[in-house]
Amino acid sequence: AQLPGWLPVTPPKFIAAPPRLGMEVMAPAIINALNGSSVKLSCTFNSCYKVENKQFSLNWTYQECSNCSEELFLQFRTKIMNKQLDRFGNRVEFTGNPAKYDVSFTLKNVQLEDEGTYNCYVLNPPDRHRGHGKISLKVLTKELPKHDSTVAVIVGASVGGFLAVVILVLMVVKCVRRKKQQRLNTDDQKTEEEGKTDGEGNPDEGTK
Repeated sequence: AQLPGWLPVTPPKFIAAPPRLGMEVMAPAIINALNGSSVKLSCTFNSCYKVENKQFSLNWTYQECSNCSEELFLQFRTKIMNKQLDRFGNRVEFTGNPAKYDVSFTLKNVQLEDEGTYNCYVLNPPDRHRGHGKISLKVLTKELPKHDSTVAVIVGASVGGFLAVVILVLMVVKCVRRKKQQRLNTDDQKTEEEGKTDGEGNPDEGTK
């Protein structure tokens, strides 16, 4: 089926959808995997609402090139469903937990032809906007040379921790505002309905 126009990186670079879209999806921009190994493609999200399986939906798609069509290979509709593409066979295993806002999967026995872009699409009503994460998978035939990256790891961890705190604060503020707006809309609707009831249910006594 097709959808019309979806070894770890150190330190990982995460891309989040802008807060104004209503849902943030976090996924590493690039993942390197050694040919023949297993690799986890991580995708997590933030939402103001608890995940309900009957409403929650997830699509993972594969895109061989930037101009290629997206191929759906993993889907969540009430339960997880694998689309057995010839490309992946039974090498795809869902290893996330939607209830914990994690929709990651593991690709086993990575092949050179698995290189490409993997798109993670998430929708968690009442959020109205679908979140989107994108991962570029690079398959290596030999391991990258090891070098001392202690400083880079420390800096990456510090920056990543700071960004996580910022995203959390933005989510809390956004959720509070959204729920407050929903209460205001509900109160306005009640006031309007009460006004109509008073106007129609209290006839002018002077006309008796």
